[in-house]
Amino acid sequence: MRVRMIFAIYAAVTAVSCAPMPTQPQFGSPAPVLYLKSMEAYSTGGKDWIRYEYDVLNKDQYPPDMFDAAPTLPPCGLNANASRTWVDFYDSTDTRLYGFCALGSPSDLGNIWFAMEEGVVPPSYVYITLTDRQTNTTYKSNLADTVL
Repeated sequence: MRVRMIFAIYAAVTAVSCAPMPTQPQFGSPAPVLYLKSMEAYSTGGKDWIRYEYDVLNKDQYPPDMFDAAPTLPPCGLNANASRTWVDFYDSTDTRLYGFCALGSPSDLGNIWFAMEEGVVPPSYVYITLTDRQTNTTYKSNLADTVL
């Protein structure tokens, strides 16, 4: 009987200590790591613009369901199927520059941008927020450069 009890305790301790470690923290997704990947000149509406194109280095650490359509949440303009998570660009003084409300997957974080009219000096740094409207959680990125 005593041998069985010792064996049961040993088996329980071994099972717990050998359990695989989770690949993501249990407390939620990490802060986005934002970086400038390119700048592009373009024209529209009779004006010349510079598009500052960014990527989120750790975008693969966000679950796909964060970007599901969320028709039960408030719409984004006329888009009644806006995504659950919205992404907004801000300058370092917390002025909103641009936003995305219809990203469909974490990989779309690799193609986010804001634009400034050509000749306008951009802010020195920008950051983004990811706002999960379902959980009321906001993830704020690092400050990222606006020059390559």
